[in-house]
Order: sequence, then C-alpha cells, then structure tokens
Amino acid sequence: MLSLEENRITELYVWVDDSLPKSFTKSGAGRPSLLSDSEVLTILLWNAMVLRQKTLKDIHRSMRLYHFKDFPMFPQYSAFVSHCHKLIPALHFLLQSLLDDTAPLRIMDSTMLPVCKLIRADSHKVAVDIADFGKNWQGWHFGFKLHASISPRNTLCAVALTPASFYDAQAMPKLLNKYARLAVGDTLYGASVMRKKIWEEYGTIVIAPPHPKQKKKIVAFWQIFLLEMRPKIESVWDYLKEHMHLVSSFPRSVSGYILHYLRILLSYQLLALASL
Repeated sequence: MLSLEENRITELYVWVDDSLPKSFTKSGAGRPSLLSDSEVLTILLWNAMVLRQKTLKDIHRSMRLYHFKDFPMFPQYSAFVSHCHKLIPALHFLLQSLLDDTAPLRIMDSTMLPVCKLIRADSHKVAVDIADFGKNWQGWHFGFKLHASISPRNTLCAVALTPASFYDAQAMPKLLNKYARLAVGDTLYGASVMRKKIWEEYGTIVIAPPHPKQKKKIVAFWQIFLLEMRPKIESVWDYLKEHMHLVSSFPRSVSGYILHYLRILLSYQLLALASL
C-alpha cells in the first residue's frame, strides 16, 4: 500500500478515512477539534513509520514547525494530546482489522516492555496499579509484557498486553484461534496442560523445544525445520524496539502507554503488509 515517499502520505490518509467507521468520527459535545480524527491518526502513523519520533511532544513540535502551511490552525499541545487519547478505540479497531488472523502457521513469543529503570521501580507511579515485576533471560524488569504471534511473512497475527509477571503459556488462547494449525514457540510454550487445552479448543498443534531437564524427546524433521523459524519473531522484537521505539517511559498515564503501544504496533503492521 505504501512505498513511504513523502508524497504518499495522502494514500495513508485515504486508507485511514475509508477504514474508520463513521461511529468513531462522530463529534461529541464541546468545541469541535481543529483536526479531523482521520488527520490525527494519519499524523500519528506517519510519524511512527517515517520520522520515528518517540513522543507526542516531538510529533506536535515537528508538525507546528515543518507543516505549518499544511495545518495553519494546528491545535495547542494539550488539545492535541487530548484528541490523540480519544482515538485509542479507533487505533485498536484499525489494528484488529489488519491482523493476519487466518494464518495457519504462527510463531509465538513475548518480550518485556519496561516502564522505567529497575532502580526506579519502587518510586514509579504512572502504571503502578497494572505494571508488575517480571524476569527473563536478561534479568528483572518492571512494566508490561507484550505477547504476539506472527506469520512466516513477519505480519502480526495476534497481540496481547499483560503485566510482566504473566506466564507466557497462559497467553496462548489469545494468540491462537481455529485457523491456526501449527504454532511454534520456545520452551515456555511446551506446558502439557495448556498444549492439551489448545488442541481441544482450536485443534492447533503446539511445537516447542524440550525442557532443559528433559534428557530425551522424539522429534521429526519437519518439527526441527519449524523450530528453526523461531528467530523470525526475535527480529520483529528488535525492529519494534530498536527502530520504532516501542519501549518508552515518557507517557504520563496508563492511556498514554496504551496509545503509544497501539500506534507503534499498527504502524509496524502497515509496514509489514506494504513489504509483501
């Protein structure tokens, strides 16, 4: 859909405006916004895909500085942030509409999304009621955990956001559905109880490496081939974190974190689909 030249932003706006149901664009009580919902969504997505700006303040400053002729009545920062937060349901709807949820083969994994440095966890207040401590091979973290399943084409099939303490295998019902025939994950997805539940509910075969305490486990050649595909999702995490700035401590509210994660994930999905 997008080749991401500057003159293709119009195509992005047309897609957003056509995809957004009219129920999301109804104006409420109070003074009408200076920008339409489709314009604000386009600004958020374009900045995440092309300019890779980290915060809403950076986006607002850039638009006021470099696009004053395009938006001579651009709102003040507080009004812009308020409008962005109102569009969280719209971002969620657009992301859900683009998920590759009929993919028969999926690769599952999770990644930590810290909300602050570990040393500041005790004084963190923004997400204190829903964030939690979690541990992976990199050590302890305080924040959230993003669970996802992707297709072999690196498109997102399903995503789920939980506290960092949430166990990976418990997220499988959110990452799979009746269309998933095979699911590949790391050792944490090899829990026998959950694998049985997934088979009974969706008819999905879950393939995972043996637990380190298991001395022997029979494996077929095709299972080895699928297990070798697991690094694909690691490359997705790397792109989201290192290039699109998914991890952030800048939001000043829980809804600010949700807004940040949704705009980054939706922008990634647009890029992944555009590359097919």
